[in-house]
Amino acid sequence: MKKQLNQILKPVISLALVISLLGCNYSHAGPHQETDLPSNKETARTSSQKIMLALLLDTSNSMDGLIDQAKSQLWTVVNELAAAKAEDGASPEINIALFEYGNDGLPSAEGHIRMVVNLTNDLDEISEQLFKLTTNGGDEYCGQVIKKSIDKLEWGASEADLKMIFIAGNEPFTQGKVNYEIACALAKDKDIVVNTIFCGAHGEGISTSWRRGAELTGGSYMSIEQDRKTVYVKTPYDDKIDLLNKSLNKTYLYYGSKGRAYKEKQLAQDSNAETYGKANMAKRAISKSSHVYKNSSWDLVDAIEDDEAVLDDLKDENLPEEMKTMSKTERKAYIQKQANARQSIQKEIRDLGVKRKRYIIESQSAQSKEGMLDDALIQAIKKQAKSKKLELNP
Repeated sequence: MKKQLNQILKPVISLALVISLLGCNYSHAGPHQETDLPSNKETARTSSQKIMLALLLDTSNSMDGLIDQAKSQLWTVVNELAAAKAEDGASPEINIALFEYGNDGLPSAEGHIRMVVNLTNDLDEISEQLFKLTTNGGDEYCGQVIKKSIDKLEWGASEADLKMIFIAGNEPFTQGKVNYEIACALAKDKDIVVNTIFCGAHGEGISTSWRRGAELTGGSYMSIEQDRKTVYVKTPYDDKIDLLNKSLNKTYLYYGSKGRAYKEKQLAQDSNAETYGKANMAKRAISKSSHVYKNSSWDLVDAIEDDEAVLDDLKDENLPEEMKTMSKTERKAYIQKQANARQSIQKEIRDLGVKRKRYIIESQSAQSKEGMLDDALIQAIKKQAKSKKLELNP
């Protein structure tokens, strides 16, 4: 009897097992197989929280070294910002603004001050404008440029955002018709931290009120050697990252009336970065592999990810040559192909970036960065990020 029961149950159990497996496979696959295609975004989730950083740079005659450090160290700072994580593990949006002050070439009625770039996530624009800065003798009005950056920039009202001003220069902080204490009080009222970077001896910066300016908002006072040159550590990974960056550039598909110009700007900023050597170019490529490098305003891969309707109104003359004769369906498939390629290349660059960083640490060949602009920026950002429950690399 037991034997007969087993013979009856055996096929029933087998059939149930097959049905169960089919059901599991269906539920995992889902009805839309195309959703398995990878996105061009890295795996990090982005949040609505922002890190907003305004650089106020003295461009008077004596500040060539400061401007050179800003140009050569931009991507080091960007990569540190890209590693920031909110309390829930999401990645905040990064916005950077740029002001110059103390330059006789700027209108005296404006206090020899110019807003170069408003707060933006367009990193190529920041790089381009940094490389356009030139120095000229002038009067440096710290209080006035701080106030102008508060008034002109679109800081927003979110209490979750980390808002920071970094002002660098070498003349007394007290100059000009706007009292620095009043300007710093305005910053504090808007939850903006003012950090001061004196280009010269630490004690001189204290005696000329640079430290006092930082203290008024709970910011950091630092001094740097502005004429010290940035020293890069070459690694075995730089050449490979450089080749991958060239492949990465091919995945950018310009669109719109100004798209071609922005594509050319991207390549120009690669060249600017490489003027400081392949090690610096590797740092820029690592930035371009992260979530902070996004170009929805001119690149179809980033734009479609935000809104597929972008494809609806495209004119043939505002597209890359290879896409002009494609149908809408063909264009969509081509963009997805480039998105998949970009994701793969960016991941490879990020992986090499990790190895590159480990090599530098293990080789112990990195020169001390104390007294340099990027170190001053990064240390202050790490310290102040904690107040907004943000963490950067230790």
